[in-house]
Amino acid sequence: MKSPNVLLVSACCLSCIFLVSCAPPLDTASLIPPPGKYEVRILRDTYGVPHIYGKTDADVAYGLAYAHCEDDFPTVQEALLLSRAKLATVMGREAAPFDYLVQLFRFREIVDAKYETDLSPEVRAICDAYADGYNHYAALHPEEVVPGVLPATGRDVVMGFVAKTPFFFGMDGAVRRLMGDKRPQEVSPKLAARQGGFLTRHLPIGSNTFAIAPRRTPDGKTHLAVNSHQPWTGPVAWYEARLKSEEGLDIVGGVFPGTPVILHGHNRNLGWAHTVNQPDLVDIYVLEMNPENPNQYRFDGEWRDLEVRKVPVTVRLWGSLKWTFRQEALFSVHGPVIRRPHGVYAIRYAGYGDIRQVEQCYRMGKSRHILEFEEAMRLRAIPSLNVGYADKEGNIWYIYNALFPLRNKHYDWEKYLPGDTSETLWTEYASFEQMPRLKNPVSGFVQNCNSTPYRTTIGPDNPNPDDFCPTFGIETMMTNRALRLLELLGADDSITEEEFYEYKYDMAYSTNSMAAELYKKILEAAPFDDPVVQEAWEVIKDWDFMTNRENTGTAIAVLTMEPVVRAIMFDNPVPDLMKLFHEKAHLLKDTYGSVAVPWEQVNRLVRGDVNLGMGGGPDILHCVYGRWTGKYLEGEAGDSYVLMVTWDPDGTVRSRSIHQFGSATSRPDSPHYADQAPIFVARETKPVWLDEAALRANLKEEYRPGETRTAP
Repeated sequence: MKSPNVLLVSACCLSCIFLVSCAPPLDTASLIPPPGKYEVRILRDTYGVPHIYGKTDADVAYGLAYAHCEDDFPTVQEALLLSRAKLATVMGREAAPFDYLVQLFRFREIVDAKYETDLSPEVRAICDAYADGYNHYAALHPEEVVPGVLPATGRDVVMGFVAKTPFFFGMDGAVRRLMGDKRPQEVSPKLAARQGGFLTRHLPIGSNTFAIAPRRTPDGKTHLAVNSHQPWTGPVAWYEARLKSEEGLDIVGGVFPGTPVILHGHNRNLGWAHTVNQPDLVDIYVLEMNPENPNQYRFDGEWRDLEVRKVPVTVRLWGSLKWTFRQEALFSVHGPVIRRPHGVYAIRYAGYGDIRQVEQCYRMGKSRHILEFEEAMRLRAIPSLNVGYADKEGNIWYIYNALFPLRNKHYDWEKYLPGDTSETLWTEYASFEQMPRLKNPVSGFVQNCNSTPYRTTIGPDNPNPDDFCPTFGIETMMTNRALRLLELLGADDSITEEEFYEYKYDMAYSTNSMAAELYKKILEAAPFDDPVVQEAWEVIKDWDFMTNRENTGTAIAVLTMEPVVRAIMFDNPVPDLMKLFHEKAHLLKDTYGSVAVPWEQVNRLVRGDVNLGMGGGPDILHCVYGRWTGKYLEGEAGDSYVLMVTWDPDGTVRSRSIHQFGSATSRPDSPHYADQAPIFVARETKPVWLDEAALRANLKEEYRPGETRTAP
C-alpha cells in the first residue's frame, strides 16, 4: 500500500479574500465523555504498544483513538483536517489540492447522506466512539489543537476512508496528469471489437504478503506474512495496536491515523494482509462543450447543463493570516469535472459513492472463519488491494480484490473516452466470482508482491489470463520481490518456521529481475576513460546481487539502477543508465572517498539522535527506500510494520512484529520514539502478547483515558 500525491491547483481566475482566524474559544469540558460512558483500559507493553481492553467494540475504538493521539496527535489531527477539507489552513499552499479534491468529489455530501443508512449501528457506534476518544485527548491538550476543527464526529472518521481509498488505485495520478500543458492521452474511437492482450499496469513499488499451508511445512504449521510497505511518517504510516472487547473483538494489527479498526492483521482464528494492486478502475471522459454555452456538454445527442458551484479553499500564509479562494467545481453525468485549457474532462472511478470501507474492515477483523471472511469481502466496499489470507484450519487464500467496471469492449479503455455517449458510461461491476482468486493450491503457498495474479504460486492452480476481460486492466508484470518469493518458496517443499522468517528478510535481487538486465548492460559498457567510472565498474562486476550491510558493490548498483527501475514501473521517462552510472560513481567517490563503500554507510535509518546502518533496499523482500540527503540515503518507506503469524497444528496462534521506529511515532521525548529501530535494522522481531497474563508479565503501565499515566 502507497501514499497519495495530487495535482497542484492553478491560482489563476480565483476570487480571493484575506481572513484572520478568530474562532471562538473552545469549550473543552464539553468534549470529555461523561463518567461511565465508556469502559476501557489501556495497557502499554514494554515497547509502549497499546493493548486496548473494553467492554464493547465501541469502548475499544474510543480507547484506540485516545492512545493513538497520545503517540501521534499531529498526524491523527491531520486525518481530521483532510476530512474537513482544511489541510491547507495548517499546512499551507501545498495541501490546497487535497482540500479542493475533497470538495470537488463531494465526499462530505455523500457521507452525510449515507451515514445513517449505509453503515450498521455497531459501526456507527465505533466511529462515533473513536471521535469521542480524539475529542477527549484534544480537550486535555488544547495547545496541540488547530482552532476551528473540533469537535470531531463519526462522519469525519468515515470521510477519512472515503477520501483516501481512491488514491490507492491511482485516481490522484489520473487527475494530476490533466494539470499539464496539453492533453496527456488520445481519445478512443469506437472500434469494431476490443483488440489486443491484457493491459500492463505500472505499479507502485511496495508491499509483500505470503501464506504457507500445512502441506508445505514439516510440522503442520500455517504461516502468514503481513508486510505492507508504507511511508514511515505521515497520514498512511502504520501504528500497531492490540484490541480486545467482550463482544468478540480480539485482534492485533496495523491502523492508519484516524482509523478505528485494524486494517490488516490477525485474530485468534485468521489473518490477512493487503498489497497494492492496480486494476484499471479510473476513466477520464473528454466532454464536447456547447460553443454557445461553456457550461453545457453534449450527451446522447442533447446539450446537458453542468452542475456548477464554487467551493472555498482556505490557505495559511503565515501565522494566523489566511487566504480563501473560491474554485470552480463542476459535475456531469459521469462524475466530477475539471476544465483545462486543452479540454473539459469528467472523472469516473469504481466505488465512487460507497462509504462502507470501514464496515468491511470491521467485519473482516471480526470474522471467525473463512466463510465469514468471504462474506465480509463480498461487501466489495474496498475497490482494490490484493488480499493474502491464512487461518488456523490451514486454509490459505489469495484474492485479487478489485471492483471491475463492466465496460463496452468496443472502446480502448487505456485511452481517454468520448463523453458524448452513454455507450462509454458504465454503471455496473463484475461479480465477486469474476476476480482472480486462488484458494488452497496444491503447491501449498501463495504470494503477492505488487505483481500479477497470474503467477501467485507454482504449478497448475494459478489464475488463467484467458479467463479475465481485457478491460479489467489486470497487471502482468513481476517485481523482484515476487520473483524471489517464487524462487525461495518454490524450491523448498518443507518450509520451517525459521525459514519463514528467513525468506521474509531475503536481501537478494533475482537473476531474472529487471535489475539483473540493467546489470548486464553496465558490464557490457566497459572499459571507461574516466578512472572513477572504471573503478566503479571494477567494483560492480563482482557484485553478487545482494544488499547485505557489509556489501561494497551494492551502493553503486542500487544508486544507478533504482531510478531506471522506478521510471519503468511508474511509466515515467527513463533516465540514461550509463549517465547515471557515471554520476553515481563520482557521487560515491566525492562523498566517501571510495566507490567500494559498505552499503550500511549509505543506507541509513535516521530517527532523532538514532542513525543506524541497514541492509535491504529497493524492491528487495527486506524492502527499504531512501532519500539522498547529501551524505547518505535516509530511509523513508518500505518495510515498516511487519507482522509474522503462525498457527500451530492445534490451532494456537503466535505472532511477532516490528515497527521501524516505535509506538510513539511523533513524540521525540518518549523512550518509544525509536526503541524498535535497532531491532528493525537487525532484521529481528519482538513478541506480540495476545494473552493478558503474558502481557502483564511484560507490562509497562495501565490507565484509563484521561488518567495521569504512571509506570508500575
